[in-house]
Amino acid sequence: MARVDLTVMGAGIFGLSIAWEAARRGARVRVIDPSGAGAGASGGLVGALAPHVPENWNPKKAFQLDSLLMASDWWAAVEAAGGQPAGYLRSGRLQPLADAAAVQQAQARAVQAETLWQGRALWQVIPATGATWEPPSPAGFLVHDTLTARLSPRRALAALLAALAAQGAEVARHGEAEGAVLWATGAEGLRSLSDALGKAVGAGVKGQALALRFDAAGLPQLFADTLHIVPHADGTVAIGSTSENRWADPGFDAAGEALLPRAVAALPCLAGAPVVARWAGIRPRAKTRAPMLGQWPDRPGHYIANGGFKIGFGMAPKVASVMADLVLNGQDHIPAGFRVTDNL
Repeated sequence: MARVDLTVMGAGIFGLSIAWEAARRGARVRVIDPSGAGAGASGGLVGALAPHVPENWNPKKAFQLDSLLMASDWWAAVEAAGGQPAGYLRSGRLQPLADAAAVQQAQARAVQAETLWQGRALWQVIPATGATWEPPSPAGFLVHDTLTARLSPRRALAALLAALAAQGAEVARHGEAEGAVLWATGAEGLRSLSDALGKAVGAGVKGQALALRFDAAGLPQLFADTLHIVPHADGTVAIGSTSENRWADPGFDAAGEALLPRAVAALPCLAGAPVVARWAGIRPRAKTRAPMLGQWPDRPGHYIANGGFKIGFGMAPKVASVMADLVLNGQDHIPAGFRVTDNL
């Protein structure tokens, strides 16, 4: 590559998504990650692209809605460019309701969703039917939303790598930073940024997940007992995840193993399904809990995209668009609460 317009440091979901968005707009892009693509939090198993509840609306929820609505076309373009599937499906989601108060609250949210979700997705309260692929509901009702989607994190990263290669972008473990430099380096990057700025702007949170061999491809994902239960196209069901602020061992441990009995209790048809994969990683959580986007303070030509805690894949299309606008065109569309300076 004779010249590079943008160097992206970090090959997780934010780094690769921004690299792809910049490359397809004509920028010459280099991605550098010494550990390889998906070595951090983005190389997980779950892939739940789930919306915030439709109430108490704020810029974070509006940004996420835009991203989730963009996702189908955005991932289709990635797949078309590189010829690799991302495992994306807007599958919807079911959630059990605990009691009459929960039903009433969910019905109020359904009314709000009619306006807030712009008529492009539904949040409904439906009767439980006792179907096999349905979590037991003490109240006899479920929330069904049609906005939730899923993708396979590892396949999605592979699809982005293929799309970048087709676009002529360079992805390497080592190389020289040229042009604008964007730092999308996850939990390690939050630590480095905190050190550089002299105050904590975020921290890592350990997560664990597992995958079962159980073919429910095409069925809705479930959210029960705070667990995401996500059917994937490859005949597996992902279960996750934990959120651990303190840990002795960064690897998979007893807290991860405890996900299986909880999943079976939430969905009895999973009993006896073999575990085929386990994952543990440290996810980056910015101080505001929103993605941290924008220019690196006092470092001209350097930018940050970090803090996609639990919502990185769902936010990726919109994050990529906003950061490409900023880095390539100088257009700042970052919403309040998402800026690097909001975490200072």
